[in-house]
Amino acid sequence: VQLQASGGGLVQPGGPLSLYCNASGFSLETYSIAWFRQAPGRKRQWISCTSYGNVGPFHANSVKDRFTIFRDNSKNSVRLQMTRLEQDDTAIYYCAATTLLYCVVEEFKYHYWGHGTQVTVSS
Repeated sequence: VQLQASGGGLVQPGGPLSLYCNASGFSLETYSIAWFRQAPGRKRQWISCTSYGNVGPFHANSVKDRFTIFRDNSKNSVRLQMTRLEQDDTAIYYCAATTLLYCVVEEFKYHYWGHGTQVTVSS
């Protein structure tokens, strides 16, 4: 059972980037999936979530209107589409899965975590 976050890289301010959360050993379709991020020197924060209960998706205010989260059940994957990236978006991004029906922000309620992928926004 494994989650893998990928797609990170270096992007210029204002640019787009998509991150992917892929699962092996279980189906993401029956989980609520969230993205968290941790910037240098800061606590990890919840930013986006798609629920198994088909409510939402939800985004933190800091990324609302810039980030969108999509499920692709055929690929057992969740994509975080990020647009108009800012330097403050620089962080390690993690995806996490919970069996809870709805999105939650508490890290301890997520059962599986990917290792994270680095996103750097810089000119």
